Amino acid sequence: MTTATLRQNAFAAPFSIPAGQLIVTVLLAGLAAEVIWEIWARLITPLWVGGPLEPAALVQDVFGLKSRLPAEIIHFLVGLIAYPLGYIFVAQPVARTATPFLPWWIVALGYGVALWIFALYIMAHLFAGHPPFLGFIPLTWASLVGHLAFAVAIGAVVRQRHG
Repeated sequence: MTTATLRQNAFAAPFSIPAGQLIVTVLLAGLAAEVIWEIWARLITPLWVGGPLEPAALVQDVFGLKSRLPAEIIHFLVGLIAYPLGYIFVAQPVARTATPFLPWWIVALGYGVALWIFALYIMAHLFAGHPPFLGFIPLTWASLVGHLAFAVAIGAVVRQRHG
């Protein structure tokens, strides 16, 4: 098989999953990841850093929302739908092409780091005006652990359902 064929197959793989199965996988992966995130962010992180992770507050800052409820809904829907889709349609195909020898959980951890960078550098710093990575305070590291756990949950569900 040529390198071009391998690349083509890597990026075609998600499209070979029937749409109904893909929708169920995305929703199950997103739900599992959201449960893990909420346990980490609201129950465990306060024990570590003295307060919860508050991604809805970041969403409020980025979009200028006055009410907390729309920010919570936006963050939930992004975690439920967009991030699992990103794992399936971006992280996995890129990993299959660039590093096919890596196990799924390393790919998931890499995706978690990417989500953390997106949240704390792109959204918090570039869009909301906070210091990069919130100045690397303890909350920064709690956020990293939460994003890693979130991504591993997505990866585990996707692997369980589609190998």
